[in-house]
Amino acid sequence: MRAAREAGLGIFFVPHRRWEQGQYDGWKYHTPYQQAGNKNQIFAKDTWGGAFHDDFQLQPGDVLVKEHWGSSGFPNTDLDYLLRRHGYEKIILIGLLANTCIEATGRIGMELGYHVTLVRDATAAYTHEAMHAAMNIDGPTYAHEILTTAELVSAIKKE
Repeated sequence: MRAAREAGLGIFFVPHRRWEQGQYDGWKYHTPYQQAGNKNQIFAKDTWGGAFHDDFQLQPGDVLVKEHWGSSGFPNTDLDYLLRRHGYEKIILIGLLANTCIEATGRIGMELGYHVTLVRDATAAYTHEAMHAAMNIDGPTYAHEILTTAELVSAIKKE
């Protein structure tokens, strides 16, 4: 993120919806992830799980996107609008989970016409199998580039 900021790239935070009591009440269809999140209060608002890690705090000029309810950062958020308003055509995805939020955001981003870059070692999944599938099987179907952090930083510095 430091290299991206130094290169003048925009930083967009796309948080998952932070859990609150009753948020799924009355929902007709819950995914297994939503059911587990509701039961375990994953990403609970105002808790450690619902906050950004100290290394990933918003800085002046960063953009905080409306929280998403499912896996992708695009549907039901203002991500596409904000990217277009800022003139971005390329997105670099880091974070978690590789096989859910990162993959869904990348897939829809590609469908919307964005150039998508995944960063292998700046992305995580719960299992090695899920990470392998996200980066080596599914990633090449929608991502234009799949790089390491070192490769990405080198490419950013060349531009």
